[in-house]
Amino acid sequence: MLPAHCVVLDLETTGTSPTHNRIIEIGLCEILHGQMVEEWSSLVNPQVRISPFITQYTGISDELVAAAPTFEELAEDLHQRLSGKVLIAHNARFDYGFLKNEFARLGLDYQEKTLCTLKLSRRLYPEHRRHGLDALIERHGLSSQARHRALGDVRMTWEFLCKALAENPSEVLEKELRRMLGRPSLPPNVPPEQIEALPNAPGVYLFHGENDSVLYVGKSIDLRARVLSHFSGDHRRHKDMRLSQQIHRLEFFETAGELGALLLEARLVKELSPVHNRRLRRTRELHTLRLASDPSQGAVEILSLTHVAPKDLAHIHGLFRSPREAQKALREIASEHNLCLKVMGLEKGRGACFAYQLKKCRGACLGQEPPAPHRVRLQMALSALKLRAWPFAGTVGFREKSPTGCSAVHVFDQWCHLGTAQDETALADILERHNESLGFDLDGYKILCRYLEQKQGKLDVVFLAGKTAANSIPVLGNEPASENRIRSCCGWNGFF
Repeated sequence: MLPAHCVVLDLETTGTSPTHNRIIEIGLCEILHGQMVEEWSSLVNPQVRISPFITQYTGISDELVAAAPTFEELAEDLHQRLSGKVLIAHNARFDYGFLKNEFARLGLDYQEKTLCTLKLSRRLYPEHRRHGLDALIERHGLSSQARHRALGDVRMTWEFLCKALAENPSEVLEKELRRMLGRPSLPPNVPPEQIEALPNAPGVYLFHGENDSVLYVGKSIDLRARVLSHFSGDHRRHKDMRLSQQIHRLEFFETAGELGALLLEARLVKELSPVHNRRLRRTRELHTLRLASDPSQGAVEILSLTHVAPKDLAHIHGLFRSPREAQKALREIASEHNLCLKVMGLEKGRGACFAYQLKKCRGACLGQEPPAPHRVRLQMALSALKLRAWPFAGTVGFREKSPTGCSAVHVFDQWCHLGTAQDETALADILERHNESLGFDLDGYKILCRYLEQKQGKLDVVFLAGKTAANSIPVLGNEPASENRIRSCCGWNGFF
């Protein structure tokens, strides 16, 4: 059943990252036509300190490896032992990743097929939940001598493989071995049918861990290619290596296009807070600057974005994570443009402001600069922080259609994403709840700004509310939006 030439291998290492950690012991046995023909093992001097945890776990200490050869000294002989042979290991991705990186540091290429006994156990014994080496020892009565030492674990792995080959029907074994040896290496805990179900279409994917916790949310215009890319190079990226060990379930949502994938990814990351997503996570309440309507109460007010109606977004300046961050930005503006700290509401008391004493204020606090010119200079200074004006005359929908026929309309007004509809009923419901749905989201604003810039001349836009006269057609960048596919929409028959 097995390929003619195989090597059963196990490594002990200083940690779990193939790019940062190092090998401290190698054990292997060579298999020829189903028979073990040679065993070999060696300690390896990693040339870095071994942590107390690893020493306690494996029994391998700094003193034990001090006189051992380095990987460079073993590399040529080891490369010959492994070349042209299928690598068999329990959780083969781990061992393969370390070998590939260690050889690559020395300018040696290592690419061989792998057979993972962890995945084979899951395929052959699906009624059991645990498939680690300790579970196999208990379940199959394997010899447990020298556990967590390389050659001892190699012997146990080979013993399990022999028992699995003897206990299962030949047609089942042939099918599973052909499946595993003929496909790219995949995470050991993910059912292959979940990978096979991935479409070559836009969408969002979720990696679930134990207890169905969400580990990571990603998006792509080609779901299948993007998900597989996580695993094809996991020996190079520590993040992908860790993910591949932790994933137990894969979930995906197909979207009609790139914009839909971007919007859905941003929403799911905020709602689910995956441990491996750092960007897009829910942040604290945003704050902004607005010129006060009553200059006597301070020329600029700092307020929460939740207190700003969407129609007033064009009158605010900047987005900040906290009031302190907003005040800091305001002080920097005052210093750069010689504005008065007291008039701006940043200082209290009588007499000159502190900036005037430093000759960085033109004296508005003392009446030496009239209020009107000061306010004009303040408005000009704040203008650099203004949000982009909404470039459409009302509510619009951006229509997308995927190669697989999936169609959707993303409804926006004043940079606020009101919802995404896949049919006429859903679109009517979104428009009916228009005022309830309005809520500014910084990520949605950035996503749509980039999308409009990238898709100039290629947008499929429909006006859902507001004026559609020629003089109200917006301009995106320097290109008239009339060159995009823009239309007024009173009924939606055939729109999807």
